[in-house]
Amino acid sequence: MMTFILGGGCFWCLDSSFMQFKGVSDVVVGYMGGEIADPGYEAVCSGTTGHAEVAKVIFDESVIPAETILEIFFTLHDPTQLNRQGNDVGTQYRSVMYYTDNSQRELFAAAVEKAKGVWGDGVVTELSPATVFWVGEEYHQDFFAKNPNQGYCNAVVAPKMLKTRKAFTAYLRD
Repeated sequence: MMTFILGGGCFWCLDSSFMQFKGVSDVVVGYMGGEIADPGYEAVCSGTTGHAEVAKVIFDESVIPAETILEIFFTLHDPTQLNRQGNDVGTQYRSVMYYTDNSQRELFAAAVEKAKGVWGDGVVTELSPATVFWVGEEYHQDFFAKNPNQGYCNAVVAPKMLKTRKAFTAYLRD
């Protein structure tokens, strides 16, 4: 099993989009990259902690390649938007990939270069060493699955899920 820690806007979008695919055994949402210990959602949303909303994506590379996970990541968010995704604005929504070792850093760097072929030279995705992963509150875990009719889910999460479903149909769960 492999684990990637990725930030690309609201973590609800990352969670629900990745969970559609075979080989993804779990997605845990939380916070990383900030200065304070054990931040809560409200503190992170204030933009004062330095943390990003992230998803820890746990997957079986024999079922879905690491490169495909990263292609999904660059499909479901706009990596050219600095410190925002759509109407979600602030450093907590930055595009970031947290690496755990040099081989993962190289894999992430290659994915950024590939993304530039799609998005152009304006890709602002950060590559940063992983720090402490703070698990998000329980109500944020599997948020879309628990709240499919919530307004933000319908307006923002569902379209991102659909976009990734269309682009990666070969990897959809049965």
